[in-house]
Amino acid sequence: MNFLTEFFNKILYQPLFNALFFLYQFLPGRDFGIAVIVLTALIRLVLSPLMAQSLKSQKALSGIQEKVKVIQNNHKDNKEKQMQEILELYQKEKINPLNSLIPVLIQLPLLIALYRVFWRGLQSEELSNLYSFIPRPEIISFSFLNLIDLSQPSLFLAILAGFAQLIQMKSNKEKAGQAASAVSNQMIFMFPFLTIFILIRMPSAVALYWITTTVLSIGQQYLIFRKA
Repeated sequence: MNFLTEFFNKILYQPLFNALFFLYQFLPGRDFGIAVIVLTALIRLVLSPLMAQSLKSQKALSGIQEKVKVIQNNHKDNKEKQMQEILELYQKEKINPLNSLIPVLIQLPLLIALYRVFWRGLQSEELSNLYSFIPRPEIISFSFLNLIDLSQPSLFLAILAGFAQLIQMKSNKEKAGQAASAVSNQMIFMFPFLTIFILIRMPSAVALYWITTTVLSIGQQYLIFRKA
């Protein structure tokens, strides 16, 4: 367990932590919120091929939902035959359902590291994790646009993050078409409220990260589904 913790810190947490403080010190204006947004955008850019693969797989799966329903209706009493024909349909359409899941699993460690950076990285004792070639700031302002202290919870940013989550989920449901029938309206509204509930207890840097990555996700979804 100690080995995994050390590996996580050295390979993921410390590089992201140092990148954040590097951006904070060298971007014009020394605005911590801008540094959070830029770092989030850079990470999103690196992950964009994986996210594109996942979204394309989701689009392909949604495109055959009507055929899947026909198979399910034709073999209601024979689950084995039902599964066999669905797998044959996937093979015929050259679709691997795991393609939409694998990119998400690959990203999880990186996302956990990012959350730790924005959550615990704002504590002064964490500055010991700075590399020797990254100047240690004498004074740190966690202000965003001189309005919000990102080291403290922000109800405004938490609500904004929940609203962005709501837009994304509604967009996903519309683009998925018939595939969204399993997603109830209650779930669509529950997750944004859960997002707000979680974020009002965390430093608002986490909420700013959440807003940025959600907005970028909506943009990427729009581009991919528009091409499709």
